[in-house]
Amino acid sequence: MPRLKTIDPATDTGAGADLLNGPLKDMQVNIFKGLATHPVLLEAFLGWSAGSKAGKLTPHEHELVALFVAESNDCGYCAAAHTVIAMGAGLDDHGALEARRGNAEDERHQALLDFVAAVMETKGYVSDEQLADFMDAGFDDGAVIEVIAAISVNVFTNFYNHVHATEVDFPAPPAV
Repeated sequence: MPRLKTIDPATDTGAGADLLNGPLKDMQVNIFKGLATHPVLLEAFLGWSAGSKAGKLTPHEHELVALFVAESNDCGYCAAAHTVIAMGAGLDDHGALEARRGNAEDERHQALLDFVAAVMETKGYVSDEQLADFMDAGFDDGAVIEVIAAISVNVFTNFYNHVHATEVDFPAPPAV
């Protein structure tokens, strides 16, 4: 049961309901219904989330990051949501499950997940070797920045879902 208020886009009015009935009309999911109680922050989050996908990483790679971060932070809501979203970004069920475990099927994506793990484990104090391994896999400075931004977006939603106890409105992903 959610612990914080939510906005019902069918009956509530105001800026939060306007966001849910406007730009989020096709994504009226429980996390956004909760975040809509703070419409200024929801708008900022949507901008930050979109901006964090500036094109250095592919949609597939962004989903690898989201899945790994969700699992690392034990966020069932985000694991479920990003498993579904990942299917539209070219991952299959097995690939999504493996990403949650920190495993990828190719060297480039493994380097990405290894770098995400390193950033999270070291709180950003990655070693020269960890950074070089990431860059040697074909990533550049912009990708480093984009990974850090993607981690921040996902940590925000993970922690929000923990505090809110957001009800999962996506199919449950397989257990890791």
